[in-house]
Amino acid sequence: MFGQSIKLFDLLGFPIRIDASWFLIAGLIVWSLTTGYFPQTLPGLAPMGHLALGVVAMLGLFASLILHELAHSLVARRYGLGIGGITLFLFGGVAELNDEPKSAASEFWIAIAGPAMSGALALLAGLIAAALPDTGVLAVLVGYLAAVNLMLALFNLLPAFPLDGGRVLRAWLWHRSGDLLAATAKASGTGVVLAFGLMGLGLLSAISGGGIGGVWLVMIGFFVLTASRGAYQQLLVKDGLRGRHVADLMTTNPHMAHPGMRLDALVEQVMLAHAISFVPVIAEGQLVGQIDTRMVQATPRVEWGQRDVASVMAPVDPDCVISPQMTAQDALARLIAGPGRKLIVVDRGVVCGVLSLRDLLGHIAVMQALGGVSHSVRTGKAIAPPVRKPMLRQQP
Repeated sequence: MFGQSIKLFDLLGFPIRIDASWFLIAGLIVWSLTTGYFPQTLPGLAPMGHLALGVVAMLGLFASLILHELAHSLVARRYGLGIGGITLFLFGGVAELNDEPKSAASEFWIAIAGPAMSGALALLAGLIAAALPDTGVLAVLVGYLAAVNLMLALFNLLPAFPLDGGRVLRAWLWHRSGDLLAATAKASGTGVVLAFGLMGLGLLSAISGGGIGGVWLVMIGFFVLTASRGAYQQLLVKDGLRGRHVADLMTTNPHMAHPGMRLDALVEQVMLAHAISFVPVIAEGQLVGQIDTRMVQATPRVEWGQRDVASVMAPVDPDCVISPQMTAQDALARLIAGPGRKLIVVDRGVVCGVLSLRDLLGHIAVMQALGGVSHSVRTGKAIAPPVRKPMLRQQP
């Protein structure tokens, strides 16, 4: 979801980060307040005063977003969920839950905590603004923060997953049916409908002369659309791999090469003969390297008969070597974060398999086709019919 982020500080044990995209929205907020809102509400103030107020108001919004996400994080921690931190980005902020809530009740309370915090901040700021002189600078500033927190609470309560209101809707559907996947599918559907509505409204506004406001609605709608679909797909992937280990899904007894093998023999006898693009390299029973089609292609074809694998292969990247006991979810995370699309499985020093992204996604696709995923989410237990682990034996 995020690009480059900067850690600012820790708050109650949660890392607080700012994504690079936040600086864009922060600049737009300061510009909008400095050139529009504050000159209209405080016309007697000097331009530098408007700029100073714009910066302070942007920092107030920054603090409000952190408190909104902090409320989510504290309740999630109360329910035993891990939190990777809080990150502010272009469209607001997010508390990064490491796993899905374990019950509909925990989902509800975690989701409602953010809007409740924003609503409380809006009420507090509104009471303070009401007690101050109507024309004072402080009253205008606090009034703005009251309004923006109220908008933050109301927008997040829209029943569009993965907004907070959509998560409240999912908690209700989950409570009624006992099926998290079905509840997520329905809540995600509302998110898609709202997203297209926002994009249509924004497009209409832009055509009618609404300017940046219409463009902004289109961008928010597109964000909700991708986030809604992505959250549902992420749940499918996580649950499709739950209870599985690398040994269950890897390709066993992989074809291997030795360092002295000529490239032309490797291509003809291994890669083309067995339709594989990645080959571990073994010497005296030990993994010493890896070679793929890209490395072979980098060598002129006329030299394939003279060059051996040792002269072309890459050293083994420790991040590409895993144990057969590793969970499938951890292996997927390693594949996504790592440099390659294949992992070498080693058991007690012996190469016993290769795991690719295709292996994992293929398993998930079959699980969905058989309906096993929905059952697992409904029961909360490890999924799928039992599969016998392949015997781990060394490639001769």
